[in-house]
Amino acid sequence: MFIFSFQNIAIKSLSAGYPVLQIVILRSLVALPATIILFWMEGNRGIPTTKQRRMELWRGLFLFISYTTYFMGLSALLLAEAASIRFSAPLTITALSVLMLGEKVGPRRWTALIVGFCGVLFIVQPGTANFNMGSVFVFVATVFYALALMLTRRLKNHDSSATMAYYSTLVYLVSAFVLAPLVLLVGEMPDAHPSIAFLFRAWSMPTLFDLSIMLGLGVVWASGMFLVAKAYSLALASVASPFEYVTLPINVMWGYVIWNEIPTLYTWLGAALTLGSGLYILFRETRLKSESAGQ
Repeated sequence: MFIFSFQNIAIKSLSAGYPVLQIVILRSLVALPATIILFWMEGNRGIPTTKQRRMELWRGLFLFISYTTYFMGLSALLLAEAASIRFSAPLTITALSVLMLGEKVGPRRWTALIVGFCGVLFIVQPGTANFNMGSVFVFVATVFYALALMLTRRLKNHDSSATMAYYSTLVYLVSAFVLAPLVLLVGEMPDAHPSIAFLFRAWSMPTLFDLSIMLGLGVVWASGMFLVAKAYSLALASVASPFEYVTLPINVMWGYVIWNEIPTLYTWLGAALTLGSGLYILFRETRLKSESAGQ
């Protein structure tokens, strides 16, 4: 999470001058060979392969949608606001498990879900003058991130962390190349919301400093994706997931130090509700699994 925070800083800093797809394509061109090096560091040789190719491709596509929309939202929000909305990931996973997998959820977890999503509403404040459409993009990113994590749990018994990082980066690169011409055909939209403008901004030749940042993001992305996949491979999701909540203090710190950003009271209140609900759901899931194992 700390490594990914550098990506947030770079994306937010570059969002005013370059389109999101230009940044992520340059980043992915470095990230792809970096994941192969990580694959070799695991004691393997050659290029990563998988017998779960379809699942890996879906996971990569979900991550592409998740991080692209997250970056779009990040361009218009405070770092703390974006992190707080991402806190709803465990809540989203539980909701998707009910809707897609038919899992049964008791009244306590339903209450926690409702409270948690109320926390998201406190942050987003729909229908008020403080509503920012960037929040919608971050929430969409959270939904697809939750889908990707569900697939990560299933893949951890088949593929190594480096293999998952390689395929997610490969799909990300291909998806960005496919989408880029369509975005260029639409053309620049300078008067649009900052999140939309970030997607459709015209490509431009970066300065040497900006180019080094974009290429450096490749190492950040590859190492971050490797570590996340490693965490969920080595530990139960109920153990690994709570550590994602450290993104709030990290983002608050960077936001204040770099942009003098101070989260609003509504952001703190919403973050507290979402954080508490997410941790409660993880606690309940762990307890229920322990009781099932004991039986």
